[in-house]
Amino acid sequence: MRLADTRHALILVLAVMPAAAWGLASDRDQPIHIEADSASLDENTGISVYKGNVHLSQGTLKLQGETMTVHSSGDQLSKIVLTGNPATFIQRPDDNDADLHAESGQMEYYAADERIILLKAARVWQENGKEFRSDKIIYNLSSNRINAGGSDTGDRVHIILQPKPKPQTPGEDTSQ
Repeated sequence: MRLADTRHALILVLAVMPAAAWGLASDRDQPIHIEADSASLDENTGISVYKGNVHLSQGTLKLQGETMTVHSSGDQLSKIVLTGNPATFIQRPDDNDADLHAESGQMEYYAADERIILLKAARVWQENGKEFRSDKIIYNLSSNRINAGGSDTGDRVHIILQPKPKPQTPGEDTSQ
């Protein structure tokens, strides 16, 4: 493997590690697999572009889209942009038995801010029925905060929260 190939592989490892904060800690120790119809790696500009049915996986982390662009300076990752119709994200959080899902027309990850921005019909949900939809969702990984809402008048945030199951009283018949 050439030095340039090694550097780009290192940048991709650094790119998905912070996103793994959403998921299993063991994901960080897994190999990264990338598939795309084509790849362009430019050492001079620090931009790598993967096009056509892009799939990235690392443990439980799965990213899929049409184009993934990785921006870096030296060995430092600055930004990743994943686009698709929709671009998708799936990962199993620590201490959880339900996967976290996200989809949007465009996903942007900013390394310095540890921030992910979902744009264009953004949706985040878990298999347990919790769902969050907006035209724009900003997730701060370091503070575990979500902000949502578009800048256009009429953009609305939609949240679905499932009720907690009622505790069963002893001797209660639930077969009806």
